[in-house]
Amino acid sequence: MSRLRVGYVGCGFMAQRVHLPNLAAIPDCELVALAEVRPLLGRKVQERYRIPRLYPSHVELAADPEVEAVCVSAAFHVQGEIAKDLLLAGKHVFMEKPMAISIPQAEAILAASRQTGARLMVGYMKRYDAGNELFRSTLDGFRASGELGEIVYARNHGFCGDWTAGIDTPVETTDEPAPASPAPIPSWLPPEFFKDYVGYLQQYTHNINLLRWFLDAGDRVQVKHVDFDSDGYTGIVVFDMNGTRAVLESGRLSYYRWDEHTQVYLRHGWLRTWAPPLLLRNAPAEVEIYRGGETQTFTTPLPKDRWSWSYKRELEHFVRQVRSGEPFRTSGEDTLTDVRLFEDIYRAYLRNRDAI
Repeated sequence: MSRLRVGYVGCGFMAQRVHLPNLAAIPDCELVALAEVRPLLGRKVQERYRIPRLYPSHVELAADPEVEAVCVSAAFHVQGEIAKDLLLAGKHVFMEKPMAISIPQAEAILAASRQTGARLMVGYMKRYDAGNELFRSTLDGFRASGELGEIVYARNHGFCGDWTAGIDTPVETTDEPAPASPAPIPSWLPPEFFKDYVGYLQQYTHNINLLRWFLDAGDRVQVKHVDFDSDGYTGIVVFDMNGTRAVLESGRLSYYRWDEHTQVYLRHGWLRTWAPPLLLRNAPAEVEIYRGGETQTFTTPLPKDRWSWSYKRELEHFVRQVRSGEPFRTSGEDTLTDVRLFEDIYRAYLRNRDAI
């Protein structure tokens, strides 16, 4: 098949540090168009990556008949609107998380996809980490065999740290200010809590999405309890995920690496995975398996693709699935569950505040 003709919207940090270099390195795609509202910056990035066409906004790019698929990285509250416009123009879309900041916004994006048949993939790169893939396949095997008994508990701990890991990909800059864009604040959310809500959502949507995938929970997830500090960020959330009690621990820590791990307990053992700093290239998540019983063992298996980067692997998946027509692992339809859960979490947080 011919190479997939890809456009890109945005020339910010993630575009230049991560996605554009990765797309340029994938043989099965070709960067043919770029959209950036800051003209000088757009021209610099266009020249660096030798992209044939530069547009002043995503609207003009959406009208380019040669573009088959578009990748988007923009402000958290506006990239969903950009994705919706592109889907309505019939372009397949890869977008950074979060897909949306409210259920109505998410449903409008998915309606655009259904209207034209163009498909949406959301950038939950943790599901494409080779170590996390090994974790998931191993857990599936234990479920099928019953070797370690049933799943009894799951937890994700995320206190963050240094996520950039000293990444040194060249970045073009200018003094041009990015245009202001109004935030579509959810109707149920008091405006003074919007910044806290988006801060929590954009960070921990990864963690909830990963837990759901490990537990094969789909939309079978309910928020059972929320206990946050007054910052609306530090604390715990308890879920029922497909019949398993799962806990998310959130907070902030000044740490040179990255403080995040996920653990799933079975009756006779556990699986644990440690996340690398997000922008540390070629370092998949580390996996540990503990087997209890008469002969107790710890093993630390390595994924086959052990020198790989989740951010590149997710874009390889996007290109491959668009070309083949196969479903995305992190589809827009699946992501709607995450949007619902974050609304449920913050509604519960606000109710708890009002009750004090």
